Amino acid sequence: MANIMNMKKDMKCVEHLPNTNGVKHVPDTNGVKDAPDTNGVKHVPITNGVKHILDTNGVKHIPDTNGVEHVPITNGVKHIPDTNGVKHIPDTNGVEHVPITNGVKHIPDTNGVEHVLNTNGVEHAPNTNSVEHPPETIDALVVGAGFAGLAMLHALRERGYSAKIFEAGHEIGGTWHWNRYPGARCDVESMQYSYSFSDELQQQWHWSERFAKQPEILRYLNHVVDKFDLRKHIQLETRVTSVIYDEDRSQWAITTNRDDHIIAKFCIMATGCLSIPKDPNIKGLDQFKGNVYSTSHWPADDVSFIDRRVAIIGTGASGVQCIPMIAKQATHLYVFQRTPNFVIPANYEPVDSEYEDDWKSNYTQRRRQSLESPAGIFFGYVNNSSIATMTDEERFEEGWKRGGFSFYTAFQGRLNDKAISEIISKLIYDKIRKTVKDPTVAETLLPYDHLFGTKRPCVTSQYYETFNRDNVTLVDIRDKSIDEITPTGIQIEDKHYDVDDIVLAIGFDAITGAIFNIDIHGRSGQTLRDKWTIRPRTLLGLMMAHFPNLFTITGPGSPVDLGNMIPHIEENVKWIINCIDYLKMHNIDSIEPTVNAQNAWMDHVDMVAGQILCSTGNSWYNGSSLSGKTNCVMRYAGGFNNYLKMCENAAMHDYAQFFVLKRSP
Repeated sequence: MANIMNMKKDMKCVEHLPNTNGVKHVPDTNGVKDAPDTNGVKHVPITNGVKHILDTNGVKHIPDTNGVEHVPITNGVKHIPDTNGVKHIPDTNGVEHVPITNGVKHIPDTNGVEHVLNTNGVEHAPNTNSVEHPPETIDALVVGAGFAGLAMLHALRERGYSAKIFEAGHEIGGTWHWNRYPGARCDVESMQYSYSFSDELQQQWHWSERFAKQPEILRYLNHVVDKFDLRKHIQLETRVTSVIYDEDRSQWAITTNRDDHIIAKFCIMATGCLSIPKDPNIKGLDQFKGNVYSTSHWPADDVSFIDRRVAIIGTGASGVQCIPMIAKQATHLYVFQRTPNFVIPANYEPVDSEYEDDWKSNYTQRRRQSLESPAGIFFGYVNNSSIATMTDEERFEEGWKRGGFSFYTAFQGRLNDKAISEIISKLIYDKIRKTVKDPTVAETLLPYDHLFGTKRPCVTSQYYETFNRDNVTLVDIRDKSIDEITPTGIQIEDKHYDVDDIVLAIGFDAITGAIFNIDIHGRSGQTLRDKWTIRPRTLLGLMMAHFPNLFTITGPGSPVDLGNMIPHIEENVKWIINCIDYLKMHNIDSIEPTVNAQNAWMDHVDMVAGQILCSTGNSWYNGSSLSGKTNCVMRYAGGFNNYLKMCENAAMHDYAQFFVLKRSP
């Protein structure tokens, strides 16, 4: 990591807002204002133009700057005094006397928000869902209830911290909640795509297939939530809208689309790297009279394509999994392909008792060995004794037979060799030509624009064979785009494809999309969007300079997508919870990386990427799959095992070498 492990301490990079006459001023951003704190009265943000103030006794008052009496709010209802039948409503210019006519009076505020008085003089907000509540104060707020968020919540609760999760979906599960499309399943073997923090959980849970389908993964996560009593700490259908740092108090103020207000010492982003779908941006999509489905937001109810003409747009990881499944039902399936990808066959076998017993009796050792692997995957069960004497063609056939990520084991770490990558690419071209009967279709499926290993390969079963079906048509849009969606189908140049349903499998605003959906303000009001305008910058994908006590699980600059995500998640969670424990034990208010440490890490990420193949392809690894997104390396490609050593080094010397620690005066 260049010189990151030998950098000098930088302990003076914390900036403070000016303090004038003892009043702390907080910048006004996106219409949310914090009033100055005077005379011990705590002022809370203005919401919808109405400023609410909470005093030290927990009673909420309307502010008085012109001699107007403070009026308490009880149970969320503001009581207005009645003098001679006239209701007094304080405004910013003094006292406005508003007579009640016909028992009801509409009173606009200065921002056009209308409040209604009934005949009892009680003011009601126009939206009953936006009633102000006193903020809830907790130790940590976690955003997202997928694998990462649930692991983080479990760790926090195990250590005795008050914590909760806000989850946008109506169910837990993260990507496995949203991606319910037919054929959705994991490309890492089930026994490894699971938590290791509880041996009882490992021994108790039974996986039915070696590569679990989406419904089984979702059942597993729900089992975890109930087994460890986490559900009561999870609030569903709640999207975090803003996360704003209070530098004076060293805490985060979090708001949601449901008007929740949380004050938390720590905020942990477990938003996932594949949670925000791309905008399709296809002309006329809104005028299509049939059904439009997105693989990344699939309906919870079953979808049938029987007797339907279907178009699917996209042949990435999601597309290649659902294409064989839809083809079995549809009257006709049109596959619109811009970029062909390498697809490795999967070994979709049931988990037999011998295989399961072998894993469960060796879980501890194999989990440890997976942490020593560049991909976070244990491959020790693969017999490579005969590989050394094989030709490259024989290695390829052995890997193809193994399927999934076990394919890589046949080449024993040589996949960063461009010459080997070229050999594998040509051998896969031959496989496609032998499998697909129509020579024109076969050539269209060849991924000529990138070598094997420059992207994460797709893993599924019966993909290339599907194009031999009479009811499947491959439509090449590599050199021509879709002109528009019409009410009855898809128009490309002079040809119209009549369809009943359209499936969008166009991918994600990966890695940063979910974080950018939240308005995040750090020290001195600096926004994360502004800080990441040129490129995302983190230290180890865990923290960012200028954003104290804000953690990201598998953030930009971590290696998570280059292998098995679960051990990456668990190791990030361990690092974060150990850091929080250290801060609490030593009465430290906040922690953030130094700018020097952060820059050194990103330089190291770039340096490593320049030495491997994955930096040469256009993919969501570097943002090039999304128009308008900065093209830069977003993942550390130096290996999961090396990454863990650097995480350990960063925490050495009481975090002082790479972080700024702030204590209360």
